[in-house]
Amino acid sequence: MEFTQEQKLYAELVQKAWENADFKKELIANPVAAIEKFTGKKLNLPAGKTIVVRDQTDESVVYINIPAAAKHTADAQLSEEQLESVAGGVAIWPPIGTIPPWYPSPTFPTIPYETI
Repeated sequence: MEFTQEQKLYAELVQKAWENADFKKELIANPVAAIEKFTGKKLNLPAGKTIVVRDQTDESVVYINIPAAAKHTADAQLSEEQLESVAGGVAIWPPIGTIPPWYPSPTFPTIPYETI
């Protein structure tokens, strides 16, 4: 499995925060500036979004992150790549209604195999 750029950056930021107390303080106090300084690139957040960094290194505390509620996906569109990954369907064996006699099951009525 290959990591995305965001996952790699996240891992690098966490590692540096573990190793460098000053960087950790800066990352908590001003995440955007700290990340821009770390990467050397301007961080383009979507409008209305902020970054919150919490120090969760206290091993005597159990942290629970409550994510945003899932949005309704009825209107969601799949990308071409997503469509390709689900295309093709599935095969059901044995086909429904053709239960061979070697599949004993008390939940199905006994139907002569030739009449199906």
